[in-house]
Amino acid sequence: MLKKVLLVVLLVLVVLGIFYRELISYGYMQAKGQVSILFNTRPVAEVLQDPTLPDSLKQRLKLIGEIKQFAIDSLGLDSSGSYTEFYDQGGKPILWVLTACEKFQMKPKQWSFPIIGTFSYKGFFDTTRAYTEEKTLLAAGFDTQINEVSAWSTLGFFKDPILSSMLYRGEGSLANLIIHEMTHGTLFVKDNLELNENLASFVGDYGAVRFMEAKYGKNAPQLERYEFRKRYNDALSQHIVRGANQLDSLYKKFRPSFATSLKDSLKTTKIQHIVQSSDTLLGGLVGKKYPWRGKKLPNNAFFIGYLTYHSQQNQFNKEFNERFKGNFRAYLSYLKTKYPTSF
Repeated sequence: MLKKVLLVVLLVLVVLGIFYRELISYGYMQAKGQVSILFNTRPVAEVLQDPTLPDSLKQRLKLIGEIKQFAIDSLGLDSSGSYTEFYDQGGKPILWVLTACEKFQMKPKQWSFPIIGTFSYKGFFDTTRAYTEEKTLLAAGFDTQINEVSAWSTLGFFKDPILSSMLYRGEGSLANLIIHEMTHGTLFVKDNLELNENLASFVGDYGAVRFMEAKYGKNAPQLERYEFRKRYNDALSQHIVRGANQLDSLYKKFRPSFATSLKDSLKTTKIQHIVQSSDTLLGGLVGKKYPWRGKKLPNNAFFIGYLTYHSQQNQFNKEFNERFKGNFRAYLSYLKTKYPTSF
């Protein structure tokens, strides 16, 4: 009887291995990459005693500790034990994210993963594998984009380390990044990536300003630099989100009778207009430094990325200020009740 049970279990495992071979292989690759990082971290306290690390970078490590404590004490975010370890990237990126979108629809490709749910992007610790999958998607007719990633959250499953690349950010940018990722570890809604990223972006922006005011003062040059950059980034994001909505409206007007060449032409013309009209933002400042200057025209995957992170910013701001009168702890408590973490 026992032999029969073991044989059935073995057969089930073989069948699962055949049908989910790609998922198992991908999961192994990601686990290997994450474990490699975790096993090569050093305690921050130890790194601070390292005589080979410049004092300027040690100050950044201490600043991260202050940001984390502020996020816990003043914003009510969860600690999850993150940012107590340090990982030296050796000046190299370690994670890439692949995004894909339908060619004539503002509809991202979705990837589903056990436990954590569905995402409109896919991360890779192996850049070769990322580009191999991108080629497959391009052949299937998708618009694609691959970006390097500066940070990510393991949603409390592991203690997220400080990456060496973080230490070269400005004070405000660093605060935004840490608070953004801590928000994911505090509240994460399964199968709703757009809400998760928009919420984390909202909290990251809000928290960074509050931290800078508390540490440096409301008229400090550090805060002025951050707020100027925030105005630039907000103008940039809003313009791209508007562009994404314009493309979505265009695609909805396409008819089955339209030739692919006609749809391509209309799409290219619209994207060119979005790029060229950026010249008027903030007196031309944004247009001069736009991320696509000197590069090929962006595609749908580029626009989807901005929708994922910035399309709901005004909604969060309005709800926070009008309904909760700027009381962040009350707002966070409300959000936890409305969007309970589902794993």
